[in-house]
Amino acid sequence: MRKMWSIFKREVASYFTSPMAYVMGAVFLLISGYFFSIILLATNSASLQGVLGNMAVVFLFIAPILTMRLLAEERKLGTDELLMTAPVSITSIVVGKYLAAVFTYLVYLAITLVYPAILTKYGSPDMGPIYSGYLGMLLFGAGCLAVGTFTSSLTDNQMVAGIIGFGLLLIFWVLGWSTDIVTGALGDTLTNLSLLKRFDDFQKGIIDLSSVFYYISFIFIFLFLAVRVVDSRRWSG
Repeated sequence: MRKMWSIFKREVASYFTSPMAYVMGAVFLLISGYFFSIILLATNSASLQGVLGNMAVVFLFIAPILTMRLLAEERKLGTDELLMTAPVSITSIVVGKYLAAVFTYLVYLAITLVYPAILTKYGSPDMGPIYSGYLGMLLFGAGCLAVGTFTSSLTDNQMVAGIIGFGLLLIFWVLGWSTDIVTGALGDTLTNLSLLKRFDDFQKGIIDLSSVFYYISFIFIFLFLAVRVVDSRRWSG
């Protein structure tokens, strides 16, 4: 745990000593702030339902950029060999780096809490959907970052890792449209695998334990795959 914590701190410092975290944060907050203003003025409703949904779509594009360097950069610079020979497990390395990305995302998300604060000051919002919506955003974002961590383990090229990550996330987005094309049990199954479709209930104030379990399982699977990929390089090398 202590070694994982050391890797986590190093990665967080790396994020915030480079322009990456600030640029991606600015993009995320600028676009989400735009949606908040436009939807609030258009609906005149003290609700974040439409805002959080659009924020989730925006983060779908940002997550691969935030994570593309996590493992790919180590491999390109050759420092991954030092990490793998150090007295620290591959799991600690991968999870430590992943948690640093999640922490960065949480900083962005924390800043957006100004939106419900504004709604509370000038209106009477139903806080239930806001609380569940932010829980959904946390789980959704963590799932996206797990995919990005996995794709970063596949290559030493950050751009390639980002593109593959976005491609995978796009697939898990469009699966939500499956019922429009595929009918029956298969269509329902594919739809239930959609990252964004699972997020819908959270926006409405519904915390479905099956959706919580889905996101946790989703995160675990992609981190497990990342560990296996990195570990396979240790033995092949």
